[in-house]
Amino acid sequence: MFRNNYDNDASTWSPQGRIFQVEYASEAVKQGSAVVGLKSKEHVVLVAVKRSPNELASYQKKIVRIDDHMGIAMAGLTSDARVLSNYLRSEAMRSKMIYGRALPVGRAVNAIGDKAQTNTQEYGRRPYGVGLLVIGQDDTGPHLYEFSPSGIVSEYYAYSIGARSQSARTNLERNYEKFEDMSLQELVVHGLRALRDTLQQGKQLDTLNTSIGFVGKDTKMTILDGENTQAYLDLLDEGEAMETE
Repeated sequence: MFRNNYDNDASTWSPQGRIFQVEYASEAVKQGSAVVGLKSKEHVVLVAVKRSPNELASYQKKIVRIDDHMGIAMAGLTSDARVLSNYLRSEAMRSKMIYGRALPVGRAVNAIGDKAQTNTQEYGRRPYGVGLLVIGQDDTGPHLYEFSPSGIVSEYYAYSIGARSQSARTNLERNYEKFEDMSLQELVVHGLRALRDTLQQGKQLDTLNTSIGFVGKDTKMTILDGENTQAYLDLLDEGEAMETE
């Protein structure tokens, strides 16, 4: 992409009907490490690859808890994701205080979609350079939503965003019809299998770079990092060994 006369701000259209600032923000999402989300009829799962800026730094957080029934995973600018996650937390708290109930997942995602879309209409603002996968459980069941910098939100059976995420999406497209009746354990393992397809050659999933999050009908939002992910990584390796045999 090259600089042109129509990319100085997010409120200027090009003659081709494009908003370049939004497209540039979407490129930032593609630079982030991959995140995979998938759901069954009772659970919804996030798995993510964490990155470390250098050998002396800790791995960056990829999955964030919003409330007992909701969580997000991010790809792109972590600082922008922090702003949006804080906003979602405020909205979830507001819903409990005013209405006495948990914030419906669809309403939460539409709220951040509206917030992001405002940035494409008002001069002097820029789009959020982050994509989110939002999972949650409400009265209508488990949900998986994708939020993009354009403000568009979509609900999916399974999806992936971030670097080399197309490889994971290909895996999910081949298998998504099986997810409906899977147990939580099977769902996590399949998510890890799809996530592994996004890794660079020579890289492996391990307890340092893997993050897992899930929520369900009788399960509060849970995030597993570090050694807590080992059991699922072992199941992934066992499944591969059985297929090899």
